[in-house]
Amino acid sequence: MSESFIQNLFAERIGGRQYGKSTAIYKFEKIKRAKRAALAANPGGEIIDMGVGEPDEMAFPEVVQKLHDEARQPENRGYADNGDAVLKQAAAGYLERVCGVSGINPETEVMHSIGSKAALSILPAALINPGDYVLMTTPGYPVFGTHSKYYGGLVHNLPLTGQNNFLPDLDSVPHDVLSKAKVLVINYPNNPTGASSTPEFFTRVVAFAKRNNIVVIHDAAYAALVFEGKPLSFLAAPGAKEVGVELHSTSKSFNMTGWRCGFIAGNELLVKAYGDVKDNTDSGQFLAIQHAAAYCFQHPEITEKIAAKYSRRMDALVKLLAERGFQARKPKGSFFLYVNSPRAATSKDGRRVEFKTAEEVSQWLITEKLISTVPWDDAGAYLRFSVTFIAQDQAEEQRVLNTIVQRLSQVVLEF
Repeated sequence: MSESFIQNLFAERIGGRQYGKSTAIYKFEKIKRAKRAALAANPGGEIIDMGVGEPDEMAFPEVVQKLHDEARQPENRGYADNGDAVLKQAAAGYLERVCGVSGINPETEVMHSIGSKAALSILPAALINPGDYVLMTTPGYPVFGTHSKYYGGLVHNLPLTGQNNFLPDLDSVPHDVLSKAKVLVINYPNNPTGASSTPEFFTRVVAFAKRNNIVVIHDAAYAALVFEGKPLSFLAAPGAKEVGVELHSTSKSFNMTGWRCGFIAGNELLVKAYGDVKDNTDSGQFLAIQHAAAYCFQHPEITEKIAAKYSRRMDALVKLLAERGFQARKPKGSFFLYVNSPRAATSKDGRRVEFKTAEEVSQWLITEKLISTVPWDDAGAYLRFSVTFIAQDQAEEQRVLNTIVQRLSQVVLEF
């Protein structure tokens, strides 16, 4: 069949005339295919999925009830546009009570988002012209960079390495890039490394941004999932509001991934610009969902219960992986454990397999051990384990972890 004329009309930003013809397979698609093949080869087998990047439980019953109650209110039925005052006020209060950020004006310095991903895809339209550079961390969540490229922007990657505690080396940016850079995007606690920031690092980021006239966007989707102490906000750093904004979300902190609600807060002019683009992008999240999200931000004890579960699971996972030779150390937050990838594995019958990349290890773990992880080869070879595996109670939790021990005990890993 001859090609449709449509093939010649696709925008260059998504591949132009070659759109849809690439044979490259996305990492997560490879994982899905490997899991299907492993189950087909092992009928009745069980995949232990440690790669899931979202909570394993539903939103708390009281939050669901709040949504139900709000959905019954006639005044909530219409377009939400850029939102009402309920979530804005709850967000400002949350930042002050939980994160120690005072002085946020809910009317002008806060606006809801349909999840952090939507905000990260909207903000480039407000900031990026052709030729502008965005400073992004790698490995990391690429959405802001992807949309910046759509607008003709360029991305400069800052590697996250263990030697620097998985914080970007801001002094490494070449001068010619720095002179054209407009935005620095950071994310702590970090996906995928699980690393946390420090007040000192955020202070350096503010100074860096002021010195180079750069906007800072801090994706704080995991900020409240901490195992000790209080959540750390970029906006708590002196002068942060002068240079940037922070994104918060209910997805990970309140088990509400599918609800798609969060907020952006910080610099008034940036929030306004976000709102202007957003107003031409969507018609706002359903007010009932916004109000349920507001309830969550008023009840941070929900997140504390969720974080306690992840902390318990993380303790056990770190212990079992360390016993198998992984350089596993408990992070201070998030639900991710980022560990060095083995170079080889030898089974009890003497068969030895070598790995050139973390992706090869990930595929081997799925095929041979029915354990699914996410590989990262962007700045060294690492595997990401997540403690959001499915387990209905602590007994099931322990069974899953014991299964991992049993499967990994069948081989000797080399690092």
